[in-house]
Amino acid sequence: MFRSLASVDYRIWFIGALVSNIGAWMQATAQSWVVLTELTDNDALAVGITMALQFAPQLLLVPVTGLIADRFERRRILMFTQSALMLLGLALGLLLILGHAELWHLYVFAGLLGIVNAVDIPARQTFVADLVSSSNMSNAVALNSASFNAARMIGPALAGVLIVLVGTGWVFVINAVTFVAVLAALARLKRSNLRRMPPAPRERGAFVAGFRYVAGRPDLVVVFVMVFLIGAFGMNFPIFSSTMAVEFGRGAGEYGLLSSILAIGSLTGALLAAKRERARIRVIIGAVAFFGIAAAVSAVMPTYWLFAASTVFIGFTVVTMLTTANGYVQTTTDPLLRGRVMALYMAILSGGTPIGAPIVGAVANAWGPRWALGVAAVAAGVAALVGLGWLIVARGLRVVRHPIDGRMPRFALAYAEAPTAAIAVPLTRPVEVVRPATSAR
Repeated sequence: MFRSLASVDYRIWFIGALVSNIGAWMQATAQSWVVLTELTDNDALAVGITMALQFAPQLLLVPVTGLIADRFERRRILMFTQSALMLLGLALGLLLILGHAELWHLYVFAGLLGIVNAVDIPARQTFVADLVSSSNMSNAVALNSASFNAARMIGPALAGVLIVLVGTGWVFVINAVTFVAVLAALARLKRSNLRRMPPAPRERGAFVAGFRYVAGRPDLVVVFVMVFLIGAFGMNFPIFSSTMAVEFGRGAGEYGLLSSILAIGSLTGALLAAKRERARIRVIIGAVAFFGIAAAVSAVMPTYWLFAASTVFIGFTVVTMLTTANGYVQTTTDPLLRGRVMALYMAILSGGTPIGAPIVGAVANAWGPRWALGVAAVAAGVAALVGLGWLIVARGLRVVRHPIDGRMPRFALAYAEAPTAAIAVPLTRPVEVVRPATSAR
């Protein structure tokens, strides 16, 4: 489960990223809360617009940001983007502390944050390929997800307490301080030890090469469609958590706690994904289907604590889907195109938010947050049917009957063609090379 941590460079990166992720989740929690309760009168649509502005640049800039990750040294890209994110958090924190922040400031901040993240995310997602061997890449991707969700478990709860104690502005300032950890980790990594892939060649069509590659891979197209539907309509957790907290008459502390409880399931899903040798597309489809069930169950929970408990299953299923999809895309993609394909993947995942978040926020305003969760459940059902339909049509999925003497027959799933393009890479260990002794002259 933790085999990638045997690499010293990956350990350094993992620890630095964990500290920074905690701060990022604190900031995300404070951002939604300040829009919902301090700058508006419980306006879920404003939260949705903020999220849309934050994630739209990842969709609009995808041809450029993916090529940046493939052509330039990822360590230098991350030094630049992480420094910019630190300055943005510090600036908004000071505006809030000084009492000058207005709703349009949050919109501008969200847009700038989205632009920087559009460059940062493809480089950060593919940076693991520079830190670990190919056989450990899927494991490293899963551990990155575990780090992200461990931070989600700690950050929102800590943000809820800090909002009550010192105010939302200081949460943004504290997040800015946490970037020191990831910048120090990047500075400490030795460039000579990084497994740098050859840069993408300067050739005509480089900007759209990732699109052409994905278009020629029907399995990736199906994964991207499922990820888009869940990203657009199912992963609007700031809207779900904040509006359900208000629905139950709770405050900032209980709102932050909801995100942390959801992260218990998320962390479990990421760690179990790390145990698998390879990512399989049927796991993605199963996780999407169970996410829809979990969202429907959460929508009808009658009390705050029952709703909070149900979010564990939402976290588990959505992170199982995302971690497996991320690992599948990275391990089955041509290394020279990995940055561009991952930029497209992240753009589809996050870029669906500008479409889905305002819709989900409007549904929550008009009919209540339970109906917003119902939208997530329906979207997951459609995504699961897309994946299942592809397995049946393209891979010949069928149910076969195995007769057993004197017993009830056993039924199992069979495929006319392998359902995944991923090839399991055997784990290897270094071997000692013994050189023959040379004769004395």
